[in-house]
Amino acid sequence: MNSYLYQLNSNFKRLLIIYLITVSCGLLVGVIYLSRNTNFSVNGTIEHFNGSVQNIETEGVSIPDKYPKPVSELLMTTHNHILGLGFIIFSISLVFYFTSVFEGYWKNFLMIEPLISVLITFGSIWGIRFIHPGFVYLTILSAIFMYSSLFIMIVVSLFELIFKKNV
Repeated sequence: MNSYLYQLNSNFKRLLIIYLITVSCGLLVGVIYLSRNTNFSVNGTIEHFNGSVQNIETEGVSIPDKYPKPVSELLMTTHNHILGLGFIIFSISLVFYFTSVFEGYWKNFLMIEPLISVLITFGSIWGIRFIHPGFVYLTILSAIFMYSSLFIMIVVSLFELIFKKNV
């Protein structure tokens, strides 16, 4: 017999609620960062990794608005995001596992999909930078799937923790 979130002790429920809200805030800050650096656009995302073609004129010197990302920065970004998001995705999936709203295929899909998407998202930025700008579509699509799955799991878990009662 599975235990469900709504059946947990109220103190543990509060801890999970605060944790999910805190992680949600961190994820939303990440989305805001994406918005500021890419404008949620194909061209903005390509420019973020490949550098800009537009230059800023300063005291007679032409300086690129954005430089192409060097390998060291891509390595650091990939490392930090795969490890950090991997742990966050795992912890959210662990909480979501104990929900009663989804079962079977869709529950498994929502828990596994963001782990696959994080690999595709941060692998495809290398494709944008070094192979072809068309990898941007894979980056954007996988990021959308990753964030959508995460927020669905968070909302469903919060719903069960806050509103579903043990009868």
